[in-house]
Amino acid sequence: MENRGNLDAAIEQLLNVEKQMRLSGDVAGTKKAVTDILQLCFQARAWKTLNDQIALLSKRRGQLKQAVTAMVQQAMQYIDETPDLETRIELIKTLNNVSAGKIYVEIERARLIKRLAKIKEEQGLIAEAADLMQEIAVETFGAMAKTEKIAFILEQVRLCLDRQDYVRAQILSRKISTRVFDADPSKEKKKPKEGDNVVEEPAADIPSLLELKRIYYELMIRYHSHHKDYLEICRCYKAIYEIPTVKENPSQWIHILRKICWYLVLSPHDPMQSSLLNSTLEDKNLSEIPNFKLLLKQVVTMEVIQWTNLWETYKNEFENEKNLLGGSLVDKAAEDLRERIIEHNILVVSRYYSRITLKRLAELLCLSIEEAEKHLSDMVVSKALVAKIDRPMGIVCFQTARDSNDILNSWATNLEKLLDLVEKSCHQIHKETMVHKAALKV
Repeated sequence: MENRGNLDAAIEQLLNVEKQMRLSGDVAGTKKAVTDILQLCFQARAWKTLNDQIALLSKRRGQLKQAVTAMVQQAMQYIDETPDLETRIELIKTLNNVSAGKIYVEIERARLIKRLAKIKEEQGLIAEAADLMQEIAVETFGAMAKTEKIAFILEQVRLCLDRQDYVRAQILSRKISTRVFDADPSKEKKKPKEGDNVVEEPAADIPSLLELKRIYYELMIRYHSHHKDYLEICRCYKAIYEIPTVKENPSQWIHILRKICWYLVLSPHDPMQSSLLNSTLEDKNLSEIPNFKLLLKQVVTMEVIQWTNLWETYKNEFENEKNLLGGSLVDKAAEDLRERIIEHNILVVSRYYSRITLKRLAELLCLSIEEAEKHLSDMVVSKALVAKIDRPMGIVCFQTARDSNDILNSWATNLEKLLDLVEKSCHQIHKETMVHKAALKV
């Protein structure tokens, strides 16, 4: 009780000093008085009194911004010293209430919210943690370091993915431009001009830009895996593969290169997939995994691939992916792989045949006539190729896809031929008329 009385008397004395300093506009004196009050409460381990004094000091009339900032920063150092979780949460909430709506302590508030969200996540309250993090729009904070902004947004994305809120995860991920990761961190920082905001140093636990790049693309892989967008997953793995620290470590890049190969084969055929396929084949590191080099060559070569032989060769490799870095491929990947091989075979057949019977097409694809017709129809609908099926005759006619310029050129040629014919016909008629008139005169 005596200690309690001494503490209250010391605080009362310092509050009078703080009032005098505040009213006289002495910034340094006010800051010292405020921090001394908090220091006394902390040394006495009077956590409730500490919370009360923080709230009281922040609400005093004409309180100086510098004093509030110093008070919040001082109190944040005491969070890790709290005796139990309940006291820690109470202190964070008090600081959060004090810093709410104050632009000069917005960075401190963001860090407090992040710590509170981490506690909620450890308690299993992921939805609450995600809601807390989404309250803060760090992209508008001019004084926050770039790496800390990115780390905060990535944490928001991760929590949204954990609660399976994929729409919001995509919206948040778009706040980060991938060009940020290509910036050269070794370049000297520009000295701030007079009047510019001074950018604060990031917190100690913030990863480097290259580590953030990897975290970003790993989160994007999780997002695209949900939508089974194989080409985007492949591009994410390709970006991770290009990170210098990954390229220098064979134990990492071999697993990532395997994933790139699998997702390239699983991607539907289009110009982007074709470009990535050819660039990957040119990679010298691919010779370290000859099986996958052979797989990509089979897909690039315009020859029919026998699905049963391919699956027998690569089944063990396919199933082994779950034991490697990055985990197993997405659900139903085996079914999609078979689908891609069938599509590849249909494209090969369309290259070599202009007309083919459905029966022969089914034989080449190792499918029943109904299945062959279904896969062909799906490809026509998705505009992967141009074909017409004469069902009564059982004949498929393949046509080359023509762009609008080709169609217009063919129309122009046809019109030219038509006009030539009209001109020749008029000439012949005129000639016959002249001959007939000459015969009548004789």
